[in-house]
Amino acid sequence: MEHRIENLGALLNDASRAVRRRFEYLTAEHGLSVPQWRLLRHILINGPCNQTILADLLDVEPISVSRMIDRMEQAGWLKREAHPDDRRARIIVPTDKARLVAPEARATAETVYAEALSGLSDSQRHALQTALLAIASNLSKPDTAALRRESETAQ
Repeated sequence: MEHRIENLGALLNDASRAVRRRFEYLTAEHGLSVPQWRLLRHILINGPCNQTILADLLDVEPISVSRMIDRMEQAGWLKREAHPDDRRARIIVPTDKARLVAPEARATAETVYAEALSGLSDSQRHALQTALLAIASNLSKPDTAALRRESETAQ
């Protein structure tokens, strides 16, 4: 018999919110939210990119990421530059300030993760990671029933 997890969505949301709040508390001196840290981390690791890629990464509308970039640019975390291959396009580039703070942010994230996982055995940690990856994968698959209904409606 399958074990049903009551309030799975709420449990996942509560855990995510707790991690986010702890991280923001520990990094409050920098004045950046978790989405802003994610944006910075992405361009520090993957290099400069355009706003569309960042909007997809953060799962927000392009106008929302544009406003976020405006605030971060005013605070000196990043800057917009002309795309090297397309003068009409702009790319988002980290500043030296962002590069200096990145190692501290990474260390803070590791501290938060260690705190979140404290008391869990290695096998429990592995099971948690495996389960979370499976959940994400399961929900990333196309909804075949919805696709079938759309196909039938189109005919």
